[in-house]
Amino acid sequence: MGNVPSALKHCLSYQHLLKEPLWVGDAPPPPPSPPPTEDPQPLGQELLTSGFPEFVKIVEVGPRDGLQNEKAIVPTDVKIEFINRLSKTGLPVIEVTSFVSSKWVPQMADHTEVMGRIQRYPGVQYPVLTPNLHGFHSAIAAGANEVSVFGAASEAFSKKNINCSIEESMERFENVVKSARNMDIPVRGYVSCALGCPYEGSIAPAKVAQVSKRLYSMGCYEISLGDTIGVGTPGSMRRMLESVMKEIPVTAIAVHCHDTYGQALANILTALQMGVHVVSLQCCLGGCPYAKGATGNVATEDVIYMLNGLGINTGVNLYKVMEAGNFICTALNKNTNSKVAQASFCG
Repeated sequence: MGNVPSALKHCLSYQHLLKEPLWVGDAPPPPPSPPPTEDPQPLGQELLTSGFPEFVKIVEVGPRDGLQNEKAIVPTDVKIEFINRLSKTGLPVIEVTSFVSSKWVPQMADHTEVMGRIQRYPGVQYPVLTPNLHGFHSAIAAGANEVSVFGAASEAFSKKNINCSIEESMERFENVVKSARNMDIPVRGYVSCALGCPYEGSIAPAKVAQVSKRLYSMGCYEISLGDTIGVGTPGSMRRMLESVMKEIPVTAIAVHCHDTYGQALANILTALQMGVHVVSLQCCLGGCPYAKGATGNVATEDVIYMLNGLGINTGVNLYKVMEAGNFICTALNKNTNSKVAQASFCG
């Protein structure tokens, strides 16, 4: 079996976990210094030459993307406690809720109360989804200081998800972004079905690039490319990113990978090797109301564990994320999707 991490050999106690560098987000000990040479390697060059960034920003979308597909309405107090626990983990961005019509997504009907009652921590951003100008104004009135618009690279999915064509959605988003710019509110953009659609099948990379360019050109500072149904592979991820990177800078790209076919970690690694340094994740649970069969976004815990093992900094305490995940799973009587959490809370 080779060397197996101790976390996978036993169900570890909290005290033991705190001593493990993979859990608290510390980089592993540096290797012994090589003999001096005429051209010493700059600090950190080993990571850079391996193709990975030194830092990865995690956008936690569990409170929105992770809960929106739950059939039973999650109590507002539970949502707020979940968000407050995530705020204590070191996560820099937590997507709180969605200001959509309760007719379409009943789970998000309490968006105003959730936004108003969460405890906001310094240094943490709390964006919300806004499908149109009405949702934007409602979000701002509730105290939002960052918003996201969510489009798609698939016409059929766009009509199912936000009840309009891609072109119509772009017109709506332009109004949102214009209003946001006037209020100095940053806007992120989402592109769903970047690697496949439940209704149309394969999506051409050029289509993803076209939608991404529209969102970036209108003023979205970051474009999150979503494998909404989790059908992507490292090969299709690479092809899609190559196309998108011809239209917008890699520094403006994030990836959002669902794990339906077990490819999410490999797809994220591919994106990181191509220069992407922002990843949208969710702490257990999840799916999409308009993408039947799609499982949740890859677990935050599993990606952080992988990144910690690579020596890539996230600034996030893995065990605290696991505690937040354990809280929401217990509250909903659900099993976690995280392999790391399953191995750690098995007792």
